[in-house]
Amino acid sequence: MKKALAFLVAAMMLVACVGCNNTTTEPTPAPTVDEPTTTPETTPEAQTPETPAATGSVYYLNFKPEADAAWQALAESYTAQFGVPVKVVTAASGTYSDTLNAQMGKEGAPTLFQCGNAQGLADWNDYMLDLTDTAVYNEMTTDEYNLHDETGAVKAIAYCYESYGIIVNTALLKQAGYELTDITDFASLKAVADDIHARSAELGFDAFSSAGLDPSSSWRFSGHLVSVPLFYEFRDDGVTEQPATIKGTYIDNFRQIWDLYITDSAANPTSLSTSTGDESEAEFGQGKAVFYQNGSWEYSNLVLREDLGFMMNADDLAMIPIYCGVEGEEKAGLCSGTENLWAVNSQASEEDIQATLDFLYWVVTSDEGTQMLADNLGAVPFKSAKVPANSFCASAQEYAFAGNYNVAWAFNHTPNVDSWRAGVVTALTAYTADPSDANWEAVKTAVVEGWAIEYAAQNG
Repeated sequence: MKKALAFLVAAMMLVACVGCNNTTTEPTPAPTVDEPTTTPETTPEAQTPETPAATGSVYYLNFKPEADAAWQALAESYTAQFGVPVKVVTAASGTYSDTLNAQMGKEGAPTLFQCGNAQGLADWNDYMLDLTDTAVYNEMTTDEYNLHDETGAVKAIAYCYESYGIIVNTALLKQAGYELTDITDFASLKAVADDIHARSAELGFDAFSSAGLDPSSSWRFSGHLVSVPLFYEFRDDGVTEQPATIKGTYIDNFRQIWDLYITDSAANPTSLSTSTGDESEAEFGQGKAVFYQNGSWEYSNLVLREDLGFMMNADDLAMIPIYCGVEGEEKAGLCSGTENLWAVNSQASEEDIQATLDFLYWVVTSDEGTQMLADNLGAVPFKSAKVPANSFCASAQEYAFAGNYNVAWAFNHTPNVDSWRAGVVTALTAYTADPSDANWEAVKTAVVEGWAIEYAAQNG
């Protein structure tokens, strides 16, 4: 991804969030499946589908565990309405790549799957249908985040745009005597967090929820947190594509924010190796912590999922940038981008391919489908999209409109992503249990040397 394009696209995504909390703007109504809005006269795939015929079937290997219940309900409804079998299987958090590899080797492989970055395109290009001019592609409002092969063919389409940062319970923050405006950089974040942690017994809550290193949680740090210092390194060095090596220029900034996470928390650092993502979310959702690193995708879990044992007030939620002590970071915005792209299995039968394309079109145009996307995924790039009520989308918008720069997703460049992250987690786990300088050198080695090793393994 070209650097300039990445910044432009991120800015476009943030502008797309303008309507997140706009209650006066009516969403564009979704056309019914039997009332097509356009009929391009190109290939058969380009024609807007009529009511789906009960031939073929759909198998969606879902990437997002937090949206599993919503996808299951949508699949059941589609099958009931049209007689087309739709199966949704959701990979456990952090296991998607392994699950996809295993499923693609079986009869009845997924007809719809996730391809999140250039590495995924390289790995799965032979299994990815050209979506150019298909009905679902023609419903898109931007082509900027989509994946194209070397011929320019559209091989995967982005279905939602996301932001991540530090989620804040503003009610607890105020109870501790602070406002969001008191936090503008790492120094001010640390001052607030240190004070809250010092008074945790008196306040009844701590600063940060647990930074678990169990596989269900560690991706927040080996992928998302380390991406912040990498963004600044890539920005300094003008990196425009996956580099063979990295320098670790801002690795000590990574250490600063990680130390804050594990120090200003009620969790014992030695227990974090087995601490899960659900535990961290529950601590935050139950009012035991002010800060929680995660993304806009968690909105529905925090405010809509009573079955999780808590329901937060959306008005008490905001998201701030991940500050790590880099000069000028007071003008940073959230980390925004996407790894959520749909690919259709070109090796599936013709009937199953058409059934999958019909299903996707219905998802992005029907009232039922667009409502699910708005409720569970937030900002989506389709003409019939409904306005999402997502506080984190609003936070991204506010930073963008204030002129803050987007912290682009540097982890999209990661070579052999699962292997590289696993090495970082192993080193980070050892450091967390014993935060010595020597153990931090091992983290730096895992990040920097591990990158070169994985790049060589990936590229031969």
